[in-house]
This record gives sequence, structure tokens and C-alpha cells, in this order.
Amino acid sequence: MSSSAPRKGQMARIAAAATIGTVIEFYDFTIFGTAAALVFSKVFFPSLGSSAATAVALATFGVAFVIRPFGAIFFGHFGDRLGRKNTLVITLLLMGLATVGIGLLPTAQSIGAWAPVLLVALRIIQGLAMGGEWAGASVVSTESAPADRRGKYGMYPQLGPALGFLLSSATFLLTSLTMTNEAFLDWGWRVPFLASAILIVVGLAVRIALEETGTFQKAAAGSNGVRKFPVVSLFREQSKELALASASTIAVFGLFYLAITYITSYGTQTLGLSKSQMLPIGMAGGVSLAVFTVIGGVWSDKIGRKRVLLIGNAACLVFALLLFPLIETRQPAALVLGLVLLQGAIGLAYGPLGAYLPELFAAQYRYTGAGLAYNIATVIGGALTPIIASQLIVDFGSSAVGYYTAGLCLISLTALSLSKETRLSQDVIGSHIADRAPTSLTNF
Repeated sequence: MSSSAPRKGQMARIAAAATIGTVIEFYDFTIFGTAAALVFSKVFFPSLGSSAATAVALATFGVAFVIRPFGAIFFGHFGDRLGRKNTLVITLLLMGLATVGIGLLPTAQSIGAWAPVLLVALRIIQGLAMGGEWAGASVVSTESAPADRRGKYGMYPQLGPALGFLLSSATFLLTSLTMTNEAFLDWGWRVPFLASAILIVVGLAVRIALEETGTFQKAAAGSNGVRKFPVVSLFREQSKELALASASTIAVFGLFYLAITYITSYGTQTLGLSKSQMLPIGMAGGVSLAVFTVIGGVWSDKIGRKRVLLIGNAACLVFALLLFPLIETRQPAALVLGLVLLQGAIGLAYGPLGAYLPELFAAQYRYTGAGLAYNIATVIGGALTPIIASQLIVDFGSSAVGYYTAGLCLISLTALSLSKETRLSQDVIGSHIADRAPTSLTNF
């Protein structure tokens, strides 16, 4: 008992440290997107006119998507050279300071053009930190976990989207129920940003107490040591795995961002539902996402990452085609059903990724590889899908959106069918890598 208790306690701390950063990441994502749509056009871009100001405000939201792959390379470089723990502390601190900074920004009325400039600068910092956050959290979780439970512990960072979305929705629901629209526009929008300071303090306390993973220490002390330029080694030795990993993930991100951004707008503007009605509907989908993320991660330890990912993406394809026929009945219950089914399928396909992506890459550039694959998929799937969907529905109707997202699912399913299973890797990352690149051998 004495020998197992510290192990359980250590893994509990690692799970908490991994989860809280990704919760903050997606909490920030959701509150920024909501504020960009509702407030920023009036607060930071009042001189541009209503439609132009809204477009520019939403563009500031999209800046982080473009920056995230660069953050993955930047923080991946230091995570693979200097260690996982310290890099994770830095990403959380940067992300937290930028988020709180947005909540404290003076308006354009106060400081003129400097207000939007500072907003964009803080959003760039957020994007850089976000690019390094997920990979570090997932790598620490999987490298520290027992080999037969990597799916379970890799699942904890994957709870970030669901918990962050639920937390931000609850925050905005509370503000919408307790203050007028005028008060929200004046100062209430700042509350969700400033409230993240609580999560940041807790997250930093947990992460500072972590120890460096044994896998990184072994890799650094081994004959190959750390790589001078991890990203160069990644492209030289595992470019195929990087391409397949990115492609296998784009459907999950495309459907997730469609569900939490475009569908919310569709419900309020097209179906005529109020914000206080749409937020609980979205939260029902968030609960489904969380439940099936847990199921997907744990199940992947039993039947394999690839098999669960294939099942999850196949379910995404089916429910992507069913989503708009359901919600176009204009019945709130049908909208709830559509989101719950779709978010459940997304969770099933998302849960195993916390273990799957790190397991694909060698320890010497694992932080860089997992982070870059994840963030490339975020840009291609997450950033583009809501934009393309909004245009498709105008030109060709809602069925075109279903076909487009089903196409994303087919891309991911094809990439997965060409990929290797990683669950059974024990002392090496996988024989398919060892056969081609001896320097990619790594201990977990």
C-alpha cells in the first residue's frame, strides 16, 4: 500500500495540472469569442460602423488560430530541450496574464487606437501560449502514466473543451440573468476575463509542484540526448506521422467549433431563441462532450486508440448529416438532441487523442510533434469550418454544411485507416518507426 499510494497521489496531481490548463484555454476561447461577437465591436472598434466593426472584432478572435502552430513550434522547442514542467508553467502564466489583461483593457473611448492594438497584441500572446499548452499537458500525462492506462490519464487534458465551455457558458448565463444589457456592455463583459485569475492561481500552484517526467530525463541523458532543433528532427524522421496525425484530427475540431460558435449564432438569429435559452442548450451538449470524452479515453486502453478513433469519427459523420435536419424543425428539443448526439460523437473521437498523438512521436521531439499536429488540425478544421459553413448555408442551404463536415470526417477516417495503432507500445514508440528511423526509439 505504501508503494502504490504515492503513485496514485502523483498521478492525481498530474491529472489536475494537465486538466486545469486546458480548461483555462477553452474557457478563454469561449469568452473571447462571445465577447468578440457581442461587445468588442462597440468597445474597441466603434468608429468602423456596425458591420465592419463586427467583422474586425471577429477577426481578432481568429488571430489566435493563425498563431497557434507557431506557439506549438516555439514552446515545443523548449519543452523538448529544457523539459515539460517549466514550459507548462510558462504557457499557463502567459495565457493567464493575457486573459486578465484583456479584462483590464481601456476602451477606444479612453485611449483611442491603442485599445484595439493592445487587444490584438494580447490575443497574439494567448495564441502562442495556447499553441504550447495542450501538447505539454498531454505529454506530461502520457509519459507519467502506466503503459496500460495512458488513455485514461491522457483523457484529462481532453476534458478542457467540455469543462471550459461549461464554465464560460455558466458565467455568461449568470451575467445575463443578473445585469442589464447596458451594464454588460459597460463593465459586465470584463467579469469572465478577470474571473480566470482564480483558475490561474490554482493552476500555477499545482504545476509548480510537479516533477519532470522520467521519460524526458531518460531521453536527455541517453546517447542521442536532446535535439538541437526538435522541429527539424520531426520533419526529417516522422513527417508522415505528422501529416496523418493532423488529417486524422481535423473533423473533430471542425465539428466542435461548428457546434459551439456557428450553431449558437444559428439558434439565436435564425430560430429566434434568446441567449438565456441557447446557453443551457449548449451546456447540454457540453455535458455530452465531457461524458463521451471520458468514455473514449478509457475505452482506448481496452480496445486500442485507432479503433475508438475510427468509431468516433464514423459517428461524427452520421450525426453531422443529421444535425441540420434536426435543428431545422425549429424545435428546441430537436436542437438539444442534435447537439447532444454530435457532441457525444466528438467526445468519443477526442478522448483518445491525449494519448494517441504523444504516442506517435519520439521523446526527443514529442512535445513539438504532438503540439504541431494538434494545432495544424485546429487551424484547418476549427478556424475554417464556421467561416465556410456560414457561406455554404447562404449559397446552398444547410444540407451543404452537413456534406462539408461529412467530407472532413471522411478525410479523418482515411488518415486513421493509414495510421498505426499505438496502444501496445511499451519500451519503444512503435516498430514502424524503429524500422525506419533508429534514432526515434524512446522509452515511456
